Amino acid sequence: MRARGILLAAAVAVIGVAVSGCAGGGSTSPSSSSNSTATFVYAIGEPDHLTPGRQTVAFAPVMSVFAPLTSVDDAGKVSYVQAESVTSDDAKTWTIKLRSGWTFHNGEAVTAKSYVDAWNYEALSTHAWENAGQLAGIEGYADVHPATGKPTAETMSGLKAVDEDTFTVTLSSKDSSFPLQLTDAQTGFYPMPEAAYKDLDAYDRKPIGNGPYEMADAWKDNTAFSVKAYADYKGTKPSNGGVTFQPYADMNTAYNDVLAGNTDLLFLPSDKYTSAKADFGKKLIVLDSTGIDYLGFPLWDKRYEDKRVRQAISMAIDRKAVNKAIYGGINQPATALTPPVMAGTPEGVCGKYCDFDADAAKKLLAEAGGWSGTMEIVYPGGLGLDDLFQAYANQIRQNLGIKDVEAKPTTDWASYWGTLEDSTVAGPHFGHWGALYTSQQNTLRALFTSSGGCTLCTGKYTNPEVDALLTKADGASSTAEAGKLYADAQKLVIEDFPIVPTFFDRYAYVTSDKITKLPSMAGSPVTSKIELKG
Repeated sequence: MRARGILLAAAVAVIGVAVSGCAGGGSTSPSSSSNSTATFVYAIGEPDHLTPGRQTVAFAPVMSVFAPLTSVDDAGKVSYVQAESVTSDDAKTWTIKLRSGWTFHNGEAVTAKSYVDAWNYEALSTHAWENAGQLAGIEGYADVHPATGKPTAETMSGLKAVDEDTFTVTLSSKDSSFPLQLTDAQTGFYPMPEAAYKDLDAYDRKPIGNGPYEMADAWKDNTAFSVKAYADYKGTKPSNGGVTFQPYADMNTAYNDVLAGNTDLLFLPSDKYTSAKADFGKKLIVLDSTGIDYLGFPLWDKRYEDKRVRQAISMAIDRKAVNKAIYGGINQPATALTPPVMAGTPEGVCGKYCDFDADAAKKLLAEAGGWSGTMEIVYPGGLGLDDLFQAYANQIRQNLGIKDVEAKPTTDWASYWGTLEDSTVAGPHFGHWGALYTSQQNTLRALFTSSGGCTLCTGKYTNPEVDALLTKADGASSTAEAGKLYADAQKLVIEDFPIVPTFFDRYAYVTSDKITKLPSMAGSPVTSKIELKG
């Protein structure tokens, strides 16, 4: 499940997304002090797959080898990469025109058929590709990927190759945010060459992409592998010569390797937030991101049925104190259901319920009938979350006057996810959503609709009024109008208060002295624009 992949990637801090896309075509040069032939070492977790339609935790290498159709800047403005244009008269049928002359790394032309074939292959349920759900909005998806039973078609009716450089995408309903879905982190929308289908297992180890880097060697389990600048890339040329991706089982080991200068870039492990500033100084780089942390609830449990109980728990958490003690002040206390980088996010929509107020919290809990027995705060064990959830438990115990509050880890991620799948999670629990594109749509649909892919993450919460408003927002005539409607949907969700928003994530990285410039997009380094010592 795609949602599970995103949650897990964020939880274990290996999602260090290396956005390789760049706006427009042509070449640019790095600053005069940068060495455009030098290479660097990027610490990552062990990949699951390198095929873009399959990977769920290998964003950095995959997004280096492939280029997206579109990209987006920090202001939320869409620009074009492999696409020359993405247009629609009705927000339902979209015409995608490709830039001509682009090739895959084996010299094969990138055509409309490259996209149509890749998307159809990925969507077919019998292939069981992990990112198929990213294509669910395309007309005919239900025929190739039914919720139950066998597919009744092998290709989606909504995909048509018009000519070599043009294809159309008809959606099942209007969606003005569709161009945003074609950006960097939605790797399910990448193309594949015809050569890939000859041996998909071999391709998974050494993918042939259309991006700024090509694979220098094949990926082998638990072994470093490299990419090098692709000489015939038609987009903006990389500012460096290539990247060695070094998988680590223990990110604390990677942290020490960056300190020693043996590794050059690392997504900061959560248990190093408080020490990184002293260890790295200006080489600690903090970026605003698309992620949000929260506490979910077993809404089927009568003890949490009254929203005043959930609101009381939220008000009992001193987010500023937790941020200082656990995150070294790096994260930002949440005041909405999506982070500020999402266009139209309503600032402070959570209101008083996201403010720390122990007295008001106790009053709310009393109005809801109080609490008896043990409250268990559940989180996946083995991922470095112990101090955070112990802090939550301590604050709820002290500020709500509940005698027995336990921070209870599961054995591992799989056992944690199992408690969500079988509805046995014992109480408030770990939640994170790292959106794959900078629209409120991705987070709100994923967490708060029955078809969103992660309703398990929010206690199976649904509200028909929220569904209707999100559908209206999807069909809005402009992104600005859509943003306002998504914000209205947030207000409806907050009225029900199914989750406790805790923090807007800020993605933190540490670097060696070799890296002189770390450009970013939506909280992630743009690998191809990283500059190195001359």
